[in-house]
Amino acid sequence: MSLHCPASALRALTVAALAAGAVLTAPAADAAPKEAAPALSATPAFLSASQLPPHPTSSWTAGPVTDGFPDELGLCVSTEGVPGHDYRHRRFWTDLDAGAVQLTVVAGTSAQAKALAQHYDDLIRTCADRIEESSPDVEAEGRDYGTLPVEEGARVRGLHTETSWGATDIALLSVGRDGRTVTVVRWGQMGDFRDAPVAAFKKTTRTAVNKLY
Repeated sequence: MSLHCPASALRALTVAALAAGAVLTAPAADAAPKEAAPALSATPAFLSASQLPPHPTSSWTAGPVTDGFPDELGLCVSTEGVPGHDYRHRRFWTDLDAGAVQLTVVAGTSAQAKALAQHYDDLIRTCADRIEESSPDVEAEGRDYGTLPVEEGARVRGLHTETSWGATDIALLSVGRDGRTVTVVRWGQMGDFRDAPVAAFKKTTRTAVNKLY
């Protein structure tokens, strides 16, 4: 069954404009030029296959880094209601039922990135309720596994879904930020909360945020 989760209203992503009537003046001839704001030194880096939570019977394979928003996040996180961004993602898979994906988004400012990270976390936090509202034959439960002290912060959450015909799936999702870059990581497989490698996924999340730059 295809599940679509509408996005909640995004928090304001713009900083206040300069006061009207401000006068711009040219610098004196002997004045030293002002240093430009530093730009990001590199494109955000992605997790490697070995940095995913270890699978007990299968190794992870990493796909290429690809432009665009990954379908694997569509169950809880979407682009609806969000100003346009350049999305990049990387998919991971095992020989069995486990899969993962990492998304990176570079916003225009740190304030925009902070609001975007909060928006994504809000969508994940409310995902279980929205699934049950849109799909009466699915029971969903979300859990909060807390924050991580990495760069500008990260939060880890879990989501379990079970259908009326017995299909059960567990996912771990995290949102983290480094400056004006946001990353979202999702791990999932068949099972329930007892099958979730929470400690290993927290390590993966810390690595993902630290590895951005």
